[in-house]
Order: sequence, then C-alpha cells, then structure tokens
Amino acid sequence: MMILKNGKVLSYGVEEGLYDILIEDNKIKKVAKKIEIEGDVEVIDLNGMYVTPGLIDAHTHLGLKENGLGEFYSDHNEKGNPLSPQIRAIDAINPKDITFEEARNAGITCCATGPGSLNIVGGQYACIKTYGKIIDEMVLDPYFAMKVALGENPKKEYGMTRMGIASTLREFLRSCKRYSENSEKYDAKMEAMLPIMRGEKHLKIHSHRGDDIVTAIRICEEFGVKYTLDHVTCGTDVLDYLNTKKDIPLLIGPSLGSRGKMELLGKGFENAVKLAEGRDVCLITDSPVIPLQYLPVCVGLAISKGMPYRKALESVTINPARVMGVEARVGSIEEGKDADIVVWEKEPF
Repeated sequence: MMILKNGKVLSYGVEEGLYDILIEDNKIKKVAKKIEIEGDVEVIDLNGMYVTPGLIDAHTHLGLKENGLGEFYSDHNEKGNPLSPQIRAIDAINPKDITFEEARNAGITCCATGPGSLNIVGGQYACIKTYGKIIDEMVLDPYFAMKVALGENPKKEYGMTRMGIASTLREFLRSCKRYSENSEKYDAKMEAMLPIMRGEKHLKIHSHRGDDIVTAIRICEEFGVKYTLDHVTCGTDVLDYLNTKKDIPLLIGPSLGSRGKMELLGKGFENAVKLAEGRDVCLITDSPVIPLQYLPVCVGLAISKGMPYRKALESVTINPARVMGVEARVGSIEEGKDADIVVWEKEPF
C-alpha cells in the first residue's frame, strides 16, 4: 500500500485542493483531505505538487508506425484493399518501440492506437496502456472502434473521387446491415462489423475538410451507427452545422505542425478552441504526426488560445476515456479506478 500525501489534485470529479491518495494493488483505494496512516504503508509527501490522472490520447498510431525506421517498419496501413475491417491493431503493436517510454515520461498512461487512413475501412482500433512488454497485458479494449477514412488519403491511394469513396462506404454498410440481419455464411469482414451494426462499437472517422465531415454525418445517420469525427481540421467551416449536433464526439488534432496537404488549411489551435465551445472534446496528437510526448504541449497551446483550463485538462483525461468506453478504469482520480497518476512539480501545461 502507498499513500500520496498533500498533493494538489486536478481531476474531473474532484474539487480542486490538497488531498491524500491511498493506493492498493494498483488501484485508487481512497481520496480524502486526510487519510490516517495505519500499518505498513509507504508514504510519499508531495508537499503541494500537482497531481492529475494519467493523460490519454484518443487517436494515435503508437507502436504501429515505429520511430524513425522507415516505410518497411510501418504496420498501420494494410495496403491494397480499401475495405479491411478484420484487421486488428493488437496484432502489430510493438511495445518495445521507444515512443512508449517517451509517452510515459510525459505523463501519458493510456491511448488509442490503430490503423491509418489509407483505407476507407481500415480496421479495429485498440485502447491500451503505455506501460508493459506484452500487448495482451496492456490492452483495456482490443476493439473499441472501427477506423474509417474520407478525403485525400483514400482518394490518393485508390484513385477514387469523393463520390466513389462515399459510395463504397455506403454499399459496404448496406451489405453489413443485410449480414447482421441474416448471417448464414461466415464472412470475416462482415463479422468484424457486427458490433458496429448492433450499436456496441462506433466508427472512428478520419475527416478533415468540411464537406467530408458533413458526408460522414450523412452516412452515419442514414445507417443509424455510432461514430466519432476525428481530426475535424476544417470543422469551423461548418461550425454552425456541427453546433446543431452537439452529441457527436469531436477528436481534434493534430493542431501543431505544418499543413502538408490542402485539406489541412484549417489547422491551428484557434480553430480547436472554437470547435470546443459549448461541448466536450478530445485533443489528439495523431502520433507520430505529433510525437505523443508533446500532448501536454498541445494542451498548453490550446489554453493559450483561449480554451478554459479545466476543459483542456478534461480533453486529455476523462473525455477520451469516455470516448473509448474505459471511464470506469481511467480518466480521473476516483476511488476504484486504476492508479494511473501523474505528479507534476509545477502546474501542468
């Protein structure tokens, strides 16, 4: 057992102030203003240092696109088939990649990682911890969402127009719907989509440009499937429309770095702040587009452009935990949750 004493806690569900935190068997046993010490307990006095939940990024390719090793070592895009829902991230994540250590050192304890955006349907996204050597022991959910991509990446890879991409996705979902209603003959692709069609999992839709964002909404509403909009780079171009649909989770980013293609013209933290007004959002790095250890820097930049501090903190803690369906275990400092805790010498971000 361990007690962290006199830490200034910043967390969803906890009123800001000095607290003691009792940890037992890697779980948060108790959070209180004062915890009496009984028996053999390791005590660490934080002397007023800041304490947050472990940070969470809801959209990365951690361990799938290995650090500095080139195209041959990139395992995040299964090329050659625009529809590959049976592909599983956990079959290719390498926990020995140095980026895991860098992420942990920056306070990121959990993240989403999964397929890239070359394919229209790219495969199964996983929620994992950043600590461990065996991916099966690091996984919180091996398949919490199905990756889908619109826009320039599949357009370039397969020589399609946006009309063709949308049509291919629509016809595939129609086939999946038929299969879910009458699945007599086994089909690996269709089986992988059953949790989507049953509403148990959601589509994770790569969409940058305003028209792609609207197309994603149109198709998902047509089939009644759950979804998130990931990147939303030019979301301010359709901001009034998005504001009529506040229930759609927006995963915003990467907002740092150059604009490498036309559909990134809206890239920037000013737009991220506008998209976050009046709704909960997640800030993402799309690591390695932004190396995952710079997630706290992204939060700080969002705050500098006007995002309220508490909203920014929750965008990398409880909000991504909820999006991935793991909020019972991570995302806040609350009794019963995993002891994923970060101690900061100075105020974070």
